[in-house]
Amino acid sequence: MKIREIEEVKGFMPKHEGEALLNWAKIFSNIGPILEVGTYCGKSTLYLAKGAATNNQYVFTIDHHSGSEEHQLNEEYFDNEIYDYSKNRVNTFPLFIKNVNKFKANNIVPIISESSEIASEWSSNLGMVFIDGGHSIESAYNDFNSWEPKILTGGSLVIHDIFENPDEGGQAPYEIYKKALKNNYDLYQRVDTIACLIKN
Repeated sequence: MKIREIEEVKGFMPKHEGEALLNWAKIFSNIGPILEVGTYCGKSTLYLAKGAATNNQYVFTIDHHSGSEEHQLNEEYFDNEIYDYSKNRVNTFPLFIKNVNKFKANNIVPIISESSEIASEWSSNLGMVFIDGGHSIESAYNDFNSWEPKILTGGSLVIHDIFENPDEGGQAPYEIYKKALKNNYDLYQRVDTIACLIKN
């Protein structure tokens, strides 16, 4: 699995942020498995999987695969390739599986569900949690409150799409980023809109 090939996968992860994600996955998968909230078509999942493979570790990735608000028909980020006209809905799962199979990423475990529903039944601790799901305040806080307690001490919480300026992007990821810093997390590294925090 080559980085330049992952860059070509459909998604919203710029190269330099994806490479940072890969490097963090190498480090923190040594502590425990990785869980991603928000799969889309699997671009960030593949970066995580490549990093986690260093430690023979798994990446669990959760998504309902119905797209976020902005992906729906007639919305800003609508994409015809991921719209199932037979069911009149967005469906990113077929393209995600196609990408996983193309890269032979055997350490990826997809979970099709709502994040909080899975968290309520989840008993294993995690080395790293990557939150990149719904960007409403409610969704972001649900993801944070559901998965943050599962992270082992010394493990990491990674948050994507952090914008301090409301004119540049939604504020939900920034809000949970600030909450984490006030609650037992220290900043490990930040690369543009993606940040890695360590749990104390």
